Amino acid sequence: MTNPPVTRAEFQLLQKLWELGPASVREVQQSLSEKNRPAYTTVQTLIYRMEEKGAVRRVKKIGNAHIFEAAVTRKAVYRRYVTDLLDILGGSPAPLMSHLIETGKLTLADIQALERDLAAREKRK
Repeated sequence: MTNPPVTRAEFQLLQKLWELGPASVREVQQSLSEKNRPAYTTVQTLIYRMEEKGAVRRVKKIGNAHIFEAAVTRKAVYRRYVTDLLDILGGSPAPLMSHLIETGKLTLADIQALERDLAAREKRK
């Protein structure tokens, strides 16, 4: 499974596919919030682009409707986002960690859990 880059709009559709499971373009489009729901053709274009990237795949056809499913996991997409962000920051996680601490989005409990994960990883090496 590849890990293609995914735009914010594509990520929104992937979230729906992870939630719904295999679904048609119409089902994905209708599952989006009515407030800012994109047009059917916009959703269709985005899904077809994601198919070309390898982020979704067609699993079957029912009548004229193609059924799609996510071909990438949520974890893989998150990993790609974090890797891209670290590349932007010159490879250092320090600016990101500092920002998370300053904004209160990283707690002492989070850090302790991360320390346990890191210690377990070191033991496996």
